[in-house]
Amino acid sequence: MPEPVASVVPDPGSTAERILDAAEDLFAERGYSATSLGDVADRVGIRSPSLYNHFRNKEALYTAVMERLLDDFSGPIAELRSGPITHDRVLLWLETIVRKHHANPNLARLLQHAALSGGPGTSELVDRFFRPMFDSEHPIEDEPRPLLGDAGLQPWAVMAFNNLVMSYVTMAPMYRDLLGQDPFSQSALDKQLKLVTTLLQAVFDFRTPGERAGDS
Repeated sequence: MPEPVASVVPDPGSTAERILDAAEDLFAERGYSATSLGDVADRVGIRSPSLYNHFRNKEALYTAVMERLLDDFSGPIAELRSGPITHDRVLLWLETIVRKHHANPNLARLLQHAALSGGPGTSELVDRFFRPMFDSEHPIEDEPRPLLGDAGLQPWAVMAFNNLVMSYVTMAPMYRDLLGQDPFSQSALDKQLKLVTTLLQAVFDFRTPGERAGDS
């Protein structure tokens, strides 16, 4: 992404960290274009000029917010790709990323705004966060051709699952009354995990060759 931020993470509770927290919430709520530095300063409780002591402009602040989120959310896919990609490790990755989105829905909301109205470094964001999920150089062990592989739909399946996980945290609040519960409660999280795990197993036919042969 443009204007990379320093690798030094602000101390928790510092002014820079509070600015990042406020900016993350506001960018997630309104998107890049509709958020001003004045809005961020007001939420932090400081004067606007004070922001420039930490971030030179709005783009730099937005980039810092995205970098912090991506550092956190990119960890599970990097871990998955660090060794043999087995069925159990894919399912663990899926559970981890679902839990992360439930714990912090801001990344999904920021990505939704970026998809609809753009923002600084959108193409770089796609390369960094999404492209590793489409990497076909690391097939699942003992399952080199998933159910959708022959039809060339595997990338579409990856996209569909990614949309399923992220759209939940952006859209589920609309269904709060229909669900009859908080969509971010532990019970709702358990149901979401069960759903995406069941779908993943069905789409990628997570069985051994011997088990599949027994169906024929």
